[in-house]
Amino acid sequence: MADSILLSAPQGSLFTRLREAAGQPWQDYVRHDFVRGLGDGTLPLPAFKYYLGQDYLFLIHFARAYALAVYKSENLEDMRAANDAVGHILAETSLHLRYCAGWGMGEADVVALPEDPACMAYTRYVLERGMAGDILDLQVALAPCVVGYAEIALALKADARTVLDGNPYRDWIETYSGPDYVAVAEASIATLERLFASRGSEARIPSLSRTFTEATRLEVGFWQMGLDAFTNRETL
Repeated sequence: MADSILLSAPQGSLFTRLREAAGQPWQDYVRHDFVRGLGDGTLPLPAFKYYLGQDYLFLIHFARAYALAVYKSENLEDMRAANDAVGHILAETSLHLRYCAGWGMGEADVVALPEDPACMAYTRYVLERGMAGDILDLQVALAPCVVGYAEIALALKADARTVLDGNPYRDWIETYSGPDYVAVAEASIATLERLFASRGSEARIPSLSRTFTEATRLEVGFWQMGLDAFTNRETL
């Protein structure tokens, strides 16, 4: 896969520093076998469908996390931004269900899915960091997902090995590399920078880096969850 693309994050920005500090876990995330399978279309369909169902549950908890960000905000600008994110994610759940239907997964089936431990671990970690810390801690915990998906999709789009024609995952790649989602990712980067300017200091960098890196490791686990579900099914 091509090198990850840093969107519009300037060198020395908080996101860039956190990403660089994450080191190998970030590479494991953006270059995961699940991601490579999305790019060349070889990802087993059962692995993607399992991921897709869990991603619906993930969205519900991320809406809760952004609702927490409203509560944690101390000014109207941050409150409005977090509230907009809640509305966007809740609207996305309906779109997600329709997308699942295209893969033969009915709404009743998706809504009734038991939550995978990998999904549970990731989403509860994000919520815990938000409850234990401030809005900057919460936004840092959210950033690997929000920004990472755009970086992954942009890198796939730029990779000569990526196959788009006939690729069943083309919609996924084009959604997360498209201008609408890239704008969401860039807004997240800008939010981190703004919050760090008002709440941050060099003394906070080690703690913020640990949060970012741990959330990145949990993203790796979320990809692996899909592959493991297919592998386990194959060996039963």
